[in-house]
This record gives sequence, structure tokens and C-alpha cells, in this order.
Amino acid sequence: MNNFTFYNPVKVLFGKGQIAALATEVPANTRVLMAFGGGSIKKNGVYEQVMDALKSHHVIEFGGIEPNPRYETLMKAVDLARREQIDYILAVGGGSVIDGVKFIAAAIPFEGGDPWKICSEKVPVTKAIPFGAVLTLPATGSEMNSGSVITREETKQKLSFGSPLTFPKFSILDPETTFSLPLRQLSNGVVDAFTHVLEQYLTYPVNAPLQDRLAESILITLKEEGPKALQNPTDYDTAANIMWCATMALNGVIRVGVPTDWATHMIGHELTARHRPCAYPGHCATLAAALQARHQAGKAAAVR
Repeated sequence: MNNFTFYNPVKVLFGKGQIAALATEVPANTRVLMAFGGGSIKKNGVYEQVMDALKSHHVIEFGGIEPNPRYETLMKAVDLARREQIDYILAVGGGSVIDGVKFIAAAIPFEGGDPWKICSEKVPVTKAIPFGAVLTLPATGSEMNSGSVITREETKQKLSFGSPLTFPKFSILDPETTFSLPLRQLSNGVVDAFTHVLEQYLTYPVNAPLQDRLAESILITLKEEGPKALQNPTDYDTAANIMWCATMALNGVIRVGVPTDWATHMIGHELTARHRPCAYPGHCATLAAALQARHQAGKAAAVR
């Protein structure tokens, strides 16, 4: 096993009715920016739950964060937050919304010019506005890690960043928020989580059987629960298992002490930056092609 340092300060509130905990998890007397995506939270009851829990807080809304969140959109949120003197942010949505909020949180106090430098030049994040998350789409694991991937439409770039300051303070995972998801989004989420695990598992052995078995347990659970979700998307236990698998797939636990290989996601970033398809189906095709290429290269090396 390789040397490692593990750090993950995210508080997870998992289960039915946990959105009500926002009332105490979001600090009192803060000016809160609530960020969300295309507006589905206003159709499935999540918005009402959030606003009820935050009825004693001052809340400013910012909607419209896209899948593969765009820098141009996020900078509008940054400008709004600066004008409104926001000192706390709440992400309500899937991984794209949470990734976007991580950038917003780092960009608001950024003093080095264009905040895009955080991604393009890897300028370290030295300050960030605190934020929490309410997860509505299990897939990326962003609710329990510090990483973020942002697209800049102008330059067709899709770049990542991360910092110890961009972990959520807390994340609420209520499986019931997923009941109204389209089946395609459910299946895409399972694919994304499955790919995350493979990129930390299909590398080379370093005698880390615990990490290997944890990875295998996530893969097996996703394989078993995914078809159940498509048959009965409102089954609570199935939704809960998938949601926790997606979180565990990328919260750092299975990657400690082992080599990782993110080629599939890096290739996917280039494709989605230029063509803007949904990332998850692309991961399937890219992963299969990458494994095939490595298999052929291995056979060629054996011949030599």
C-alpha cells in the first residue's frame, strides 16, 4: 500500500426528512445564496422543503446552473453574491450545481483578477465562502469531496480544481429527492459512479485488499441496485443504496493508498467541453475504448 493522508470534513445527514435540518445547519444571521439548476426542485417538492427550513434566514435565489456548469453562468452568481454581501451558499441539486457552487464560493473572495485562474492556472484557493449541499441526483460524489469541474464556453475548456476550502460544510442526502428523476438520469448516475470506482480500481496492485474490496462492494451494489431503480424508481431502499454508493465512490475512501487512472474522465472532459453531450454515456464509450486500447497495447508488448 502506498503512503497517504486522508482528510474529509464533510458532515453527512442521510435519510428521510433530513432537509428540515437546514434550519440549524445553516448558521443563523447569514445571508444565504441558494443555487440550483433548471428548476426541477420547484416541481418535486424539494424547493418548498428547503424554503420552509430556511424561513428564518435571508435567502437570495440563483437558478439556471447547467449540467457541466458554465463559467459564464457562475460569474453571474458571483456578481450577485458580491452585491448582496452573501456569506453562505446552499447548493440544491446534483453534482453540476454543487461543482458550480464550489467555484462560486472560491471566486467571490478571489483577489487575483479573473477567478478562472483558479482552474486555468491552478492558482491556490486561499479563501472561500462556506457552503452546504442538498443532493437531488446521485452521480458525481461532489457532495462529499472538494473537487469541481467547470466549463468555459468561450474557450471550449473544461477544467478542474479542488481545495481543502471547497469541501461542503454539510451535505443532506435524502433518497426521496430522487423519486421524480427521469429514468435516463438515474441510469446516468449509476454509470458515473461505476466509472469513478473503476478508475480507482482498474490500475495495478499495491497490496491494498481493503480498498480493493470496498471498491468491489460498490461495483456489485450498483450492478444489483441499478436495474431495480429502473423497475421501481420510488423504492426507498434501492434509492438509498444507490445514493450512498455514488457518494462512497468519490469521497476519497477507496482511493487512499492506491494508484488511480482518470484517463476516461479526462477524455470525457475534452469531448463535453466541445460538444456538450451529457457526460455519463460518454464515460461508457470512452472507458470501453480505453480498456480495449490498453489490452491491445499489452498484447503488442507481450509479442515484443
